Amino acid sequence: GLRDFIATGIQSFRDCDATALAAVACLLVLFVWYCYHVGREQPRAYATVNALMQSAEANGVQNGYVYCPSPECVRCTHHDGLNQKLYHNLQEYAKRYSWSGMGRIHKGIREQGRYLNSRPSIQKPEVFFLPDLPTMPYFSRDAQKHDVELLERNFQTILCEFETLYKAFSNCSLPQGWKMNSTPSGEWFTFYLVNQGMCVPRNCRRCPRTYRLLGSLRTCIGNNVFGNACISVLSPGTVIAEHYGPTNIRIRCPLGLKTPSNCELVV
Repeated sequence: GLRDFIATGIQSFRDCDATALAAVACLLVLFVWYCYHVGREQPRAYATVNALMQSAEANGVQNGYVYCPSPECVRCTHHDGLNQKLYHNLQEYAKRYSWSGMGRIHKGIREQGRYLNSRPSIQKPEVFFLPDLPTMPYFSRDAQKHDVELLERNFQTILCEFETLYKAFSNCSLPQGWKMNSTPSGEWFTFYLVNQGMCVPRNCRRCPRTYRLLGSLRTCIGNNVFGNACISVLSPGTVIAEHYGPTNIRIRCPLGLKTPSNCELVV
């Protein structure tokens, strides 16, 4: 029974070699010290994103195109305290749980200045770079098979709500709820349902079925500053200069609703 199990354990402990026990004890002490060190370590000083982008902003250009003036945009306004806030939030999380399994995130926060300055590989985000993620031009549909198939099955639903929205352009150049992005040529309009992780209530009420569909996606980013879902419209002849998003931790999934001939998306 339980008494025999305990007695066997005690006898096994007595029979162990003293050197082996000492080695195990040392490893345990080192592990505890490492966990304490990781949990208490403060982020290293890093060059602010404002400093890194100063020359580009002087010319009014970022990522190859004119940046937006919105004070809420985390990519274009470059809040200096963004990474400090992220680190603080993760420390609060670690107090309740642990840093175990979060080493890569912890490393990314500490080394953010070096990553944003050196712009490694083809991943060149403007705000937050997470190291050691796979680098490829695009992911196959099998990588997000459930969500891709769900969007395709509901294509007509999304298209119907888009066409209702688009009718407003016949009455004014920029209908309520739409935003205009800067482009080298042409016009680029966006209608956000989720912007930087937050629902846009007025817009969602105008596309209720599409918004409910977003809630069924397994990998849609919510309650996160990097989460976006929007309807995008390009006028004829519009060219969007090549650019990078704010982070490499998300995958964008474009669903073409009305795609004329002679149009292309270059990755």
